Amino acid sequence: MCGIVGYVTARGEHSGRPVVERMATAITHRGPDAGSYFETGRVSLGHRRLSIIDLETGHQPMANEDGTITVVYNGEIFNHASLRPALEAAGHRYATHCDT
Repeated sequence: MCGIVGYVTARGEHSGRPVVERMATAITHRGPDAGSYFETGRVSLGHRRLSIIDLETGHQPMANEDGTITVVYNGEIFNHASLRPALEAAGHRYATHCDT
């Protein structure tokens, strides 16, 4: 099971990334394969990955093709392969082969 952490800073407070990094380190056992972070404005997110699908490029947090949406989640989209052709036909561009 992957591990997800997040922190929202108060107005005027500096980056929450140091807090998120400490939290993610504390749950390394939940996702021993990789860890990464995302920060924007007052929101900091961290993810510890347990790699199952697309071991090389399926790292999170993951952004959509134009960087306007970022996701961190723990789950599996079982029909992702059958959904992909329709999403690509609609103009979405995939950077990985994972289910995210």
